[in-house]
Amino acid sequence: METNMFINNPSALPFSYTFTSSSNSSTTTSTTTDSSSGQWMDGRIWSKLPPPLLDRIIAFLPPPAFFRSRCVCKRFYGLLFSNTFLEIYLQLLPPRHNCFLFFKHKTLKSYIYKRGGGGGANDDGSNKAEGFLFDPNEIRWYRLSFPYIPSGFYPSGSSGGLVSWVSEDAGLKTILLCNPLVGSVSQLPPMSRPRLFPSIGLSVTPTSIDVTVAGDDLISPYAVKNLSSESFHVDAGGFFSLWAMASSLPRLCSLESGKMVYVQGKFYCMNYSPFSVLCYEVTGNSWIKIQAPMRRFLRSPSLLESKGRLVLVAAVEKSKLNVPKSLRLWSLQQDNATWVEIERMPQPLYTQFAVEEGGKGFECVGNQEFVMIVLRRASLQLLFDMVRKSWLWVPPCPYSGGRSGGVGSGGSEGEVLQGFAYDPVLTTPVVSLLDQLALPFPGAC
Repeated sequence: METNMFINNPSALPFSYTFTSSSNSSTTTSTTTDSSSGQWMDGRIWSKLPPPLLDRIIAFLPPPAFFRSRCVCKRFYGLLFSNTFLEIYLQLLPPRHNCFLFFKHKTLKSYIYKRGGGGGANDDGSNKAEGFLFDPNEIRWYRLSFPYIPSGFYPSGSSGGLVSWVSEDAGLKTILLCNPLVGSVSQLPPMSRPRLFPSIGLSVTPTSIDVTVAGDDLISPYAVKNLSSESFHVDAGGFFSLWAMASSLPRLCSLESGKMVYVQGKFYCMNYSPFSVLCYEVTGNSWIKIQAPMRRFLRSPSLLESKGRLVLVAAVEKSKLNVPKSLRLWSLQQDNATWVEIERMPQPLYTQFAVEEGGKGFECVGNQEFVMIVLRRASLQLLFDMVRKSWLWVPPCPYSGGRSGGVGSGGSEGEVLQGFAYDPVLTTPVVSLLDQLALPFPGAC
């Protein structure tokens, strides 16, 4: 998709900002004060910086600050569509701005029960999907709209600045990859095997796209079974693998979360009843089952990636033993079999957490050093910083419009919060590889 297709779209600004102005904001002065350093900045110097140098400075701005800067002048506004600026952006590789992206998403049961009535992800008739972006560094919420995603698709993952959306209808699934910052949409070819609600893993790098889909094989119009998996791969080296059938899933596996986590060449997902972890090695095209720690006493387990390692987060409840209930984090070691406990929630905090959670369960999502714990049917989220070893109750999202005013409160029956690790990226040229495989999705403009 060409970038100039978004030039005349003023609604492309995805964030909601609050601007403040002083009484003398209309006046222009030649010098300003840097409050952090106490030094004067000479406007006569800063106003005459060469454009290439200024572009390099702007490229390092965090995404929220970059979009605010687009309101300064026409040239700044057009940087998002400037090939020269985007090339500088890709060459510099600015530091990742680790965020979380949440969606209000209907449970799988509500999809199935309402299938006869035409229910979908956007039952309110608006046909507009929106997400809630949380910045753990600034403890701030933003709202992102997805007007270019058609009805009948639900979010399934995020990687490399792209968000994946999967068709709800049973059968040969279709996956869309979109960059919410610029409004681009690319479509993958349809899968090779009909499925209902499979587990989906996504890994996007500057030069490759990998997708793995597993389970929920439609063996009849009224029955599903976890039998097979298939994988998609495309890279800048010219290698394509379009939904090749992977090795069969391990026997008696139960995939209920619908999500996978990618860590160092492997996709991981939770297996239920009893709890274990399924691992798919992409290069070896093989599945293995990894025993979970304390699997008989886990509740609401979640997998997440943190700085190149797989982390399991779960509540531990050993009611018949003299062990206090707690919430723990384990890290999978390099042997792909051993778990080491790396953190445990302080007991006074867990007591408060258990009261708020009320036994209804919780979800976890991680991004680098941050772990976000989201309570089901509640407006509370808990943020854990692995580096600072700090726990923080997060203010409710002001944009969700739920009954309790929080993003996790649920706006309607059967609605839950679904979150992904999200790193905003201004450009994702790797999606151009998909133009050779499928036509652009007609909903993209």
